[in-house]
Amino acid sequence: MTAVWGRAQQQDFRSRVRGCLLGGAIGDALGAGIEFESLEAIQGDHGPDGVTDYVTAYGRRGAVTDDTQMTLFTVEGLIRAQVRRDTGAWHPPTDVHRAYRRWAATQSEWGPDERRKDAGWLAREEWLYARRAPGNACLSGLSDDRMGTLEEPKNPGSKGCGTVMRSAPFGLLVGWEPQLVFQLAVECAAQTHGHPTGQLAAGAFAVIIHGLARGEALDGSVQHALALLGARPGHQETTDALQSALGAVRQGLPSPQRVEALGEGWTAEESLAIGVYCALVAEDVRHGLLLAVNHSGDSDSTGSICGNLLGVQHGETALPPAWIAELEGRATILQLADDFAMEMTQAPALHGPAGASPAWLDRYPAA
Repeated sequence: MTAVWGRAQQQDFRSRVRGCLLGGAIGDALGAGIEFESLEAIQGDHGPDGVTDYVTAYGRRGAVTDDTQMTLFTVEGLIRAQVRRDTGAWHPPTDVHRAYRRWAATQSEWGPDERRKDAGWLAREEWLYARRAPGNACLSGLSDDRMGTLEEPKNPGSKGCGTVMRSAPFGLLVGWEPQLVFQLAVECAAQTHGHPTGQLAAGAFAVIIHGLARGEALDGSVQHALALLGARPGHQETTDALQSALGAVRQGLPSPQRVEALGEGWTAEESLAIGVYCALVAEDVRHGLLLAVNHSGDSDSTGSICGNLLGVQHGETALPPAWIAELEGRATILQLADDFAMEMTQAPALHGPAGASPAWLDRYPAA
């Protein structure tokens, strides 16, 4: 079948999807070895510039954490939501929740359960069965089958950054209107975090990614997110954090001290502010990512968020090749990125009333 998108559009979109997922994973891996360390300790161990390359974490260089794991399962859930629509069912939060439950299984089981034919290919990737400091709210929120909703969220007081660090893929739904992207990210955040700030920061991040994926400037995408935030009850913490990030850009040359003035990144609004600030002032991807991880706090999450932003803004070819080469799970990330791009641009050729690819439905079952 003829694709609705032109070839150049498809290639640009695929490059941005690859850039978003690879960039986030690189930022995650850069921060993985220094998460929980103070800036003073980081500089004491690695020199005045802090880390300038991957450092060993979880037994290897380039290791990713739960941030990348959950982001990948967000992507998988969105693909399967599109596939399941053929059956007449259409409720993306349910499909994303099922994907998150598959991620939760990787945190407690030894390896893939080959008996589960509806698990799909991502849950059969053995390297994902590794516990990489997952957030308590994510684990407890996904510990049973009940899906948290806006009316009855899981962990009502939680506003940790676990909502933001997994939400970039919602912004890659470029065919959706921004307000729908925002709403989907917010609803899926409620599956693990109940505080409005945790939910709204995820929505704002998704909308910023969405603007960049459509070719908009970063500053304009942030302004669009602020406009959508302003209409939501409980938005003030997230709005203030983004305004602080914008204000920090005008305060002079970027530095770890300016990053730390925005917080440590453990909460949703702080991680978003740090990631946005570092992306705004980045001279290039390398500079932005190193700025995003060299601070006291949640270095892997802020690095991941900044990497998602810079990757979707500039595409995969802007990412440092040496960091891509050593990245854990690179093949899986690329395969999932390409599958997402194909699903979003050529779905009728993969599944639908006219026929379906058995291989595709094995990878992404409609069940």
